[in-house]
Amino acid sequence: MSIAQLEQQIEEGNLQAVKELLMEAPQLANVKTSHHISPLLLACYYKKREIADLIAEYAQDLTLFEACAAGKFDVASLLIFQSPKCINDFSEDGFTPLGLACYFGHEDLTRFLILKGADVNLASKNGFNVFPIHSAVAANSLAITKTLLDAGAYPNVCQKAGLAPLHTAAQLGNIELIILLLEHGAEVGLRMEGGKLPADLAAEKGFNEIAAILRED
Repeated sequence: MSIAQLEQQIEEGNLQAVKELLMEAPQLANVKTSHHISPLLLACYYKKREIADLIAEYAQDLTLFEACAAGKFDVASLLIFQSPKCINDFSEDGFTPLGLACYFGHEDLTRFLILKGADVNLASKNGFNVFPIHSAVAANSLAITKTLLDAGAYPNVCQKAGLAPLHTAAQLGNIELIILLLEHGAEVGLRMEGGKLPADLAAEKGFNEIAAILRED
């Protein structure tokens, strides 16, 4: 049994095969993958929730990042209680606990992290410059995006390539999310590298009515 085998089955979404591997070699749950992250985080990134939950049963001592990605509220809250200062730390792949909770759509955990002092305007530390609000919008979550904005998240921050939250919301065609961002000061005139506006991205996806709304007069 090898970590490469486990990694392959995670990527393919084969729950039964992952279960069989871990039953034979439970220690694999604690071995880093070729992506330099844990099997649990890998399952989360591949959006394999059942597999992530299964790996969590075998993993020893979940990190705060794993708990936030997998939505393990009890584990995350205990870790923060034990070490409050870790709330704004960065994972090995450069994300904050709040960024991970936002990206994976964990509303209760997001609110808890902010309540405990998570910085809503702290970008990832991996060259991508991803802020929690980028993660929330990418997750297409109106509730989490609103929570962040109400807590003071900046609406016009740009990640790599100049992508602002409004660009992503326009690309998703989520009119409620777009309205929320506009109400909090999102600028329709922000251009990505290459010059594209939010309206351009909406039009490319066929959201012509949204594109019209986002066009500057």
